Amino acid sequence: MTTLTDSSPEQIRAACQAAADAAPGWATAPIARRVTLLNALADALQSARDGLVTLADEETHLGTARLNGELDRTAFQLRGFAQQLEAGRAQPMQDDPAVAGAPPAGRPRLTRVAVPVGPVAMFAASNFPFAFSVLGGDTASALAAGCTVVIKAHPGHPQLSRAVFELAAACVAAQGLPAGVLQMVEGAGIPVGVALVRDPAIAAGAFTGSVRGGVALWKEANARPRPIPFYGELGSINPVVALPEALAANGAALATQLAGSITVGCGQFCTSPGVVVVRDDEASRAFVKHLAESLAAASPHAMLNAGIRAGFNAGVARLHGRTGVKSLLALPAREAAPGAHLFVTDAASFLADEVLREEVFGPSCVVVTVRDMDETLQVLHAIEGCLTATLWGANADTPDNRRLVRAAQAIAGRVLFAGVPTGVAVTAAQQHGGPWPSTTNALTTSVGYAAMERFLRPVALQDAPAWLIDARGQA
Repeated sequence: MTTLTDSSPEQIRAACQAAADAAPGWATAPIARRVTLLNALADALQSARDGLVTLADEETHLGTARLNGELDRTAFQLRGFAQQLEAGRAQPMQDDPAVAGAPPAGRPRLTRVAVPVGPVAMFAASNFPFAFSVLGGDTASALAAGCTVVIKAHPGHPQLSRAVFELAAACVAAQGLPAGVLQMVEGAGIPVGVALVRDPAIAAGAFTGSVRGGVALWKEANARPRPIPFYGELGSINPVVALPEALAANGAALATQLAGSITVGCGQFCTSPGVVVVRDDEASRAFVKHLAESLAAASPHAMLNAGIRAGFNAGVARLHGRTGVKSLLALPAREAAPGAHLFVTDAASFLADEVLREEVFGPSCVVVTVRDMDETLQVLHAIEGCLTATLWGANADTPDNRRLVRAAQAIAGRVLFAGVPTGVAVTAAQQHGGPWPSTTNALTTSVGYAAMERFLRPVALQDAPAWLIDARGQA
């Protein structure tokens, strides 16, 4: 298998300097030019589909059906950001006219605008080789915001990273833009990522990956002489609360749906459900039985790499044999693919053992049996910040459901009342980010069109000349 050779310190410095040199021109380029580049990148991806999907499947084992869909999603979001630019979303303006007189009633004219922050360091993810990689959402949103980008390729799909970057670089050149608009460095070594975050030209960072790696880079970003914002998506166990009403009405179908969400992509989704909260009643017991049967019938594919597989094996090993925990399903590996694991425990054991609240990246889930709504809320409050929380059966306006929704909103960035958390829509209303440690900044999203806001800094122009206001309106 091809591996990435670590970029040298000189190469990293050169890439960052090229991004810095190109940044002013790209920040002030007409919106139409950004639109053209984003659409051209989408076209290039889809034109090279067959070769790229073949490379991606060889390196990730994700399957051509999944990868074709992911390529289409990547192209969709590139075009989507282009449409947002055409609608003026990257140049928000709030204009307060002058008011004669002394403060506080009187004031000068103030015009609040947004400016690109500068070169962005983008760390590609392993589990989405198109949508969260070289031309994924972080790159697309940063380019749309008017920022140049230095990509840190992921070592899990090196050939694909190079192929996509070559396509992208050709698009940049064809538009007559400087190569510094989009640069890439590579390597599996920690020093590459650290050098990229430390480079003085870098103005912001975007990361999707492990808690350990993300926290280390976040600390580096904040330890710089000039700290920079670092938008990291780290880890999440995505609890699902299945209330008795929902399970009594549709328990078997919900169990089948949940099993698919736990095993899709071999459980290697940041939104994979890792904890399910049910009551100690007949409908819930039937649901858990169906869930175990559905998981037993699933056939996960091989994991992305040996490191992720080792982490999964260690994670499920920690759960087996813990006090108060029973293993309901522990399927053996099938060649290179791991089997699914399902555990059950009670609320008291879950609250007492922090290991039960740790993410296991792969097809594994812990069922927590509770007696009532009070114990349900205690379980949710014990869970650290998550990307999602799913509430089945909370449709009626009751005091208990209001308490449940408040608890879910306190720990998650997206609260679902139907469906499963895997599958993240790319849209203006999306929020893919939650409280620590799911992300380093719960106020932002890495999916959806609001992702541009991470790379735009507000500036108030006081009594600005007309030419400046007019120029912003015509860009």
